[in-house]
Amino acid sequence: MSKINIKEYEKRCQELLEDNEVRFAGLLDEFGKLLAGGYKQNISHKLTEEQHDTVCKELAARVEKRKKYDTELGRVKYSASRREHVVIMSFPIYEKVIMIVAEPNVNMDRLAFRIIEKLGSQWDEFFGK
Repeated sequence: MSKINIKEYEKRCQELLEDNEVRFAGLLDEFGKLLAGGYKQNISHKLTEEQHDTVCKELAARVEKRKKYDTELGRVKYSASRREHVVIMSFPIYEKVIMIVAEPNVNMDRLAFRIIEKLGSQWDEFFGK
């Protein structure tokens, strides 16, 4: 397990929020607690704060459950679900997870590659470097 520099990820989340299609970018701990990032300013949140907290907890739990098959299938690079009003994506980073909420019409794979590029060197193997 590697220690995550929260200040570094706060900066990365802010960079991710500069993407026109990203509504929310946050670093969550394994329990779904927001450690860095948040919503883009002047944007409707769609969920109450309580609902958003529940979504974060559920997403973190799903990310943790997916690790069960890492040996057989390899580590999850990202996961995404397209809903009518938003796309929700998760990017596991060590024992934490980056959660992204994006516009519903986003090309998920293109956005995922842009996000992975911004997340840094630990993702090099994703690109075959």
